[in-house]
Amino acid sequence: MAILPIARMGQPVLRLRAEEVPDPTAPEIETLVADMIETMRAVNGAGIAAPQVFVSKRVVIFTVPPSRSTGDEFDQPQGLTAIVNPVIEPLTEETDVGWEGCLSVPGMRGIVPRIKKLRYRGVSPEGEAIDRIATGWHARVVQHEFDHLDGILYPQRMTDLGLLGFVEELEAVARGTPEASILAAED
Repeated sequence: MAILPIARMGQPVLRLRAEEVPDPTAPEIETLVADMIETMRAVNGAGIAAPQVFVSKRVVIFTVPPSRSTGDEFDQPQGLTAIVNPVIEPLTEETDVGWEGCLSVPGMRGIVPRIKKLRYRGVSPEGEAIDRIATGWHARVVQHEFDHLDGILYPQRMTDLGLLGFVEELEAVARGTPEASILAAED
């Protein structure tokens, strides 16, 4: 296993539609998933897609920790999920907005609208079918990671780029620090 370099916004691999994986159980996919897991854990991420580690394949991993779960029937904690050749089926037109960050857009966060309820399908690296319904944060992380497979970064989903900011500045504003007051006065 290895910790892989993470592609940042501007890298061409992040703008491409990733290639389908002919054999999800191939040894190179098993190795890729193991390296992605190690990389994600090393940077304390909740998910990562293969294009983010410079591999243009339709592979993602993610987890839904208890702290992010809303407890809704379809937003329960999920252990580490690795999924190959995933697809999403929206189950509603309703959207929610929420803050997102990304390992490929380090140090920034933005408000992103996402579908409230969806179904996703794919295959595990062991060849098992995955077919789940998701809401809440579970649905958000799935959409975020799957977007990477189509060359989409979360700022492209934002409807108001005025709600994109550096984490330190957003936290300062949220805390109401003197620096936040100065920043607000300069606008």
